[in-house]
Amino acid sequence: MKIRPRRLRQSPTIREMVRETTLSPIDFIYPLFVKHGQIEREPIPSMPDQYQFSIDGVVQEAKEAWSLGIPSVILFGIPDTKDAVGTRSYAEDGIVQMAIRAIKDNLPEMVVVTDVCLCEYTEHGHCGILNNNEVDNDATLEVLSRQAVSHARAGADIVAPSDMMDGRVGAIRSELDSKHFTDTGILSYAVKYASAFYGPFREAADCTPQFGDRAGYQMDPANALEAIKEAILDMEEGADMIMVKPALPYLDIIRRVREECLLPLAAYNVSGEYAMVKAAHEKGWIDGSRVMMEMLTSIKRAGADLIVTYFAKEAAHVLGQAK
Repeated sequence: MKIRPRRLRQSPTIREMVRETTLSPIDFIYPLFVKHGQIEREPIPSMPDQYQFSIDGVVQEAKEAWSLGIPSVILFGIPDTKDAVGTRSYAEDGIVQMAIRAIKDNLPEMVVVTDVCLCEYTEHGHCGILNNNEVDNDATLEVLSRQAVSHARAGADIVAPSDMMDGRVGAIRSELDSKHFTDTGILSYAVKYASAFYGPFREAADCTPQFGDRAGYQMDPANALEAIKEAILDMEEGADMIMVKPALPYLDIIRRVREECLLPLAAYNVSGEYAMVKAAHEKGWIDGSRVMMEMLTSIKRAGADLIVTYFAKEAAHVLGQAK
């Protein structure tokens, strides 16, 4: 008897029936950059089809994402002014706080996630408070906690600390609870590597470090066991969900964290991964749409429940056409 696996590949319908990994717009969290001003959207040169939005623009973009079945956005703010300690990160009239309220006023059911970090808000571009040009871990926790509470007060459903300070999940959870935001969730960037794939994002969010790098607080790309340690620590501190960032160079890490973690797991399909596909497609070297779907499927197959991706709208269109 000959075994013929090809029998189950004969038609699109059969292939779909036995498909092990499926994608849906419900899997996506769509990153949006929001800034002050009246211009509804300004293109980001290194990220084709991505924009910095005004408040009005970000609401319209969220509405379009919602209409495509995308249930969630994550907001990154570009403030009107910066200082050494990121005070605009927790201001009531801060750009993210205003964007949260605007989106929730128009789309109350959309899940609004907010990035909690200081890099966009500090003059020096680092993710925490500096002391003699070194990031002071514990001094930073207080500001991150204030930022998270300000987001919760504005209506955020989930706060997502991306700073990689030790103990920040516990500090944020404690502060949220003490201010009666016990229902606000925490999606922790528990496993965030010091990656070269963040370049386009730093242009988009205007957060390139003015000196040095972030290797002193983000993870060494060579380390895998450390990823498990970081995920376990954040789970113990009260994280509701865990994230691995970036996604594609760390599919093995996604799998290993998935095996150790009982919480929902997200992966961030980061700006450099997005920009490479767009650039290669523009050159005619690849079919960008097919590569996009293959990449997103690989992230889901590795074990991610949720994918933060700039491809969210584009992939939702493809998935809608496939039905």
